[in-house]
Amino acid sequence: MAASGGPSFATIAGMRDEKVRFAVVGLGHIAQVAVLPAFAHARERCELVALVSSDDDKVAELSERYDIEHGGSYEDLESIFDEAGVNAAYIALPNTDHRRFTERCARAGVHVLCEKPMAMNREDCEAMIAVCGENGVKLMIAYRLHFEPANLRAIEIAESGRIGELRFFSSCFGHTVKAGGIRTRPELGGGALFDMGVYCVNAARNLFRDEPEHVLAMQSTDAGGVDATTTGLLGFPGGRIAQFTVSQNAADVSEYRIVGTKGELRVEPGYEYVGKLAHHLTIDGKTTTKEFPAADQFAPELLHFAECIVEDREPEPSGEEGLADVRVLEALADSARSARQVLLEPFERGVRPHRGLEAHKPPVKHPGVVNTQSPSR
Repeated sequence: MAASGGPSFATIAGMRDEKVRFAVVGLGHIAQVAVLPAFAHARERCELVALVSSDDDKVAELSERYDIEHGGSYEDLESIFDEAGVNAAYIALPNTDHRRFTERCARAGVHVLCEKPMAMNREDCEAMIAVCGENGVKLMIAYRLHFEPANLRAIEIAESGRIGELRFFSSCFGHTVKAGGIRTRPELGGGALFDMGVYCVNAARNLFRDEPEHVLAMQSTDAGGVDATTTGLLGFPGGRIAQFTVSQNAADVSEYRIVGTKGELRVEPGYEYVGKLAHHLTIDGKTTTKEFPAADQFAPELLHFAECIVEDREPEPSGEEGLADVRVLEALADSARSARQVLLEPFERGVRPHRGLEAHKPPVKHPGVVNTQSPSR
């Protein structure tokens, strides 16, 4: 049943002048520095109407800053939705909470935009997809790079044949996290593989336009029991191979490259949401560099999701896209534990990110934060 305080967007598809009323659930660092400010760039289709957190100070101060009338604790989630007339929720909670809150939102008739990774295992992903389907709500996973020009144009170059037949993908992604944060706590889904490896797996899958058939991984763990560093190998059809290393106790690095028979494209920086991204394209020994300006990568997500709700169409990236990555991450974790290659069941994705999704919004100014800090040093 939809929240009674506002219109049910499941039943008013085609009313293009309507705004989707959003709640943000979870007010940690990414929500405060990126998601909340992004609503200013998505105002033509999105309205922020509610904030939900266990921290009363966060709710109070951020509600005043963004002129939000409704807010409260996780225990009051459904009543907040009802009072504020919420149509959609952005879930910015620890990975292990994604399934539980997706289910609560869906059963309240609220569409779900959930941060990645979608969940910590395939079972939870499938349950999230099922509950959203049963309750007639949309489910989208927050892959901001599916709307970002540098990454979408990398896919276009890979598909164009300019660098020849694709042979391998390689990526390094690292930073150093602060002690005690959620990324160091196994009970909250911490560790480099799920937090950072999801970017590498997603990039490889969508550059190759295919799904891996088998994986192999090696990990080093920290004192708290999460993986501090993971190296993964993904075998794709046609003998193509993807390799990546992610680490949360290393220097900052953010790059990937796709190599073909005629050349290569290196995207560095590649995964960041602050600052410029860049292409370094080498063909026949000649390298050209193209910079992509800093941008708000979160507003395009919000706008796409709102359009899908109002127009009653499936989002890209959907829950199936989130599942496609998590099944690979789960297999990589299994491989690291067993020190053996893990075979994957066949999996098909008919929908991939494409240039039609590309959008650019100006960068947001870094706001002051309330009772939170950057996860990395």
